[in-house]
Amino acid sequence: MASTNAHSPVLNNTAQIAVLIPCLNEELTIGKVISDFQKNLPGAKIYVFDNNCTDRTPEIAQKAGAIVVKEKRPGKGSVVASMFKKVKADYYVMVDGDDTYDAGSVSKLLNPLMTGEADLTVATRLSEHTDESFRPLHVFGNNLVKSLVNWIFHSNLADIMSGYRGFTREFVETIPVLSSGFEVETELTIRTLDYGFVIEEIPVPYRERPEGSFSKLHTFRDGYRVLSQIGTIAKAYKPFTFFGLIGLFFGLIGLGTGIEVIFDFLADRYVNKVPTAILSSACMILSFGCIGIGIILNVLSYRFRELEKIIQNSANLKRKN
Repeated sequence: MASTNAHSPVLNNTAQIAVLIPCLNEELTIGKVISDFQKNLPGAKIYVFDNNCTDRTPEIAQKAGAIVVKEKRPGKGSVVASMFKKVKADYYVMVDGDDTYDAGSVSKLLNPLMTGEADLTVATRLSEHTDESFRPLHVFGNNLVKSLVNWIFHSNLADIMSGYRGFTREFVETIPVLSSGFEVETELTIRTLDYGFVIEEIPVPYRERPEGSFSKLHTFRDGYRVLSQIGTIAKAYKPFTFFGLIGLFFGLIGLGTGIEVIFDFLADRYVNKVPTAILSSACMILSFGCIGIGIILNVLSYRFRELEKIIQNSANLKRKN
């Protein structure tokens, strides 16, 4: 589910809010990011997760009033998993430490969470950004991933890979984070759709990095990891779609190569192209096999998720009591 939010700020002053900032060598910008969120969320606790920084990022963050937490496992996904495990709050805001996101928009991310309209809010970047904010290949990659996710999960999201997000406590305690790198945003979005949580997208300004600050994103390596993550999660949570498409692929090859063999056989009651007939038969067997596997795994996946829901509801009842 995707929508925009135009509500006026209604932030609850009694709620515990945690601002989570994953960092790898952001000494040029981290001080300003912390200061901006301190102004816009005076009562929030700000956590900077040091992911093996080799510059002065931890020192600057601590002087600026943030709580600095060391995370030795490399990769943004590892940091996010650590954040969800170590920080307890009612509501969470995750933002990159490179000063590309607008701290003044944070109330727009928190309002739908606090009013119960959403479980996850995402700051969409593609509608309001400068020409220097994205490399051309990053725009292409983002749109490709977005199209794949929307197609597989029948959604209508505008930005899959934004690093500026808001979460409820229930979301953080429910969603597992298994990825280790920059594909974590994609994983969070996909798991949200699969678990049935509500996503609300908020258009916010997105600006380029300041001079001297460099992105840690590797276009091809991280792009490959994102696509692999989509495939892995689609295979686990949408097995019929995943294996059905593979079966359809083999089925089309089998039909395409088999038509000529069938026509030849009908003409003279003899198989003239034996290798083509073998190829066609093998492809059709693979096609039916993949579709069968998809059906079986889809039923098992449904039953496991049903069991997971029962366990989750039981845990929620225990917390309330």
